Amino acid sequence: MASNDPKHRGDEEETAAGAEDEDTGAQVAPIIKLEEVSVTTGEEDEQPILDLKAKLYRFDKEGNQWKERGAGTVKLLKHKDTGKVRLVMRQSKTLKICANHLVLSTMTVQEHAGNDKSCVWHAPDFADGELKNEMFCIRFPSVENCKSFMEVFQEVAESQKKEENKDASATAGLLEKLSVEDNKTKGEDKEKAEEKTEEEVPTAGREKVSASAEKVSESVEKDAGPVSST
Repeated sequence: MASNDPKHRGDEEETAAGAEDEDTGAQVAPIIKLEEVSVTTGEEDEQPILDLKAKLYRFDKEGNQWKERGAGTVKLLKHKDTGKVRLVMRQSKTLKICANHLVLSTMTVQEHAGNDKSCVWHAPDFADGELKNEMFCIRFPSVENCKSFMEVFQEVAESQKKEENKDASATAGLLEKLSVEDNKTKGEDKEKAEEKTEEEVPTAGREKVSASAEKVSESVEKDAGPVSST
C-alpha cells in the first residue's frame, strides 16, 4: 500500500531513481557496424591562397537578371605541381559547387557599379559539369574583403600571364632544338649517301675493266685462229 506521507513518498522516488541509474554491467552490441570512409574533395594537391565568406550570383541572359547561386566560401587554390590557380566556391550547408574555373591571364575583375562590397568578372565555368561562359557577381560582408579578393584575383591573373610566357619561351626553345637536330640528322644522312655512292663507283669501274679484258682476250684468240702442225 502506498504511503500518503510526502517524506516517505519522496524516499521511495529517490530509491526508484537510484535503481534506474544503477549500472547492471550489461553490454549491448550495435546492430549496424559503421566503417570509416575516406572522403576526397579534389583539393588535396592544391594550396589555398584565399578563403572568404561570400554570396555568389550569375547573370541570366535569357531573363536579363542576376540569379543567386549560393552563399558559402570562395577559395583560390594553387596546384602544387602545375602552379595553375582555380576559383572554387561551395555552398555552406550542402557543399554544392557554385563556381569552379581556372583563373586565366585574360581575366579581369571589376567593382560592381553602385556596390563597393561586390565585384564582377567573366569566366568559362565548369560548376554544372560542362563548360559554360558565365558572368559572375560576388558580394562580401565587408568592403575590405571585396578589395582583398579583387587584389589577389588580379595578382593571380598577372602571374599566370608570366607562366604562359615562360611556357611559350620553353616551347620555342624546344622547337628550335628539334629543328637543329633534324638538320643535323639530314646532314649526316646526306654524308652517308655520298660515301655509299663513292664506294659503289670504283666497283662499277672494276666490273667494266674486267668486261673489257674479257672482250680483248676473246678477240686475240679469234685472230690467232687454229695452229697448224708442220
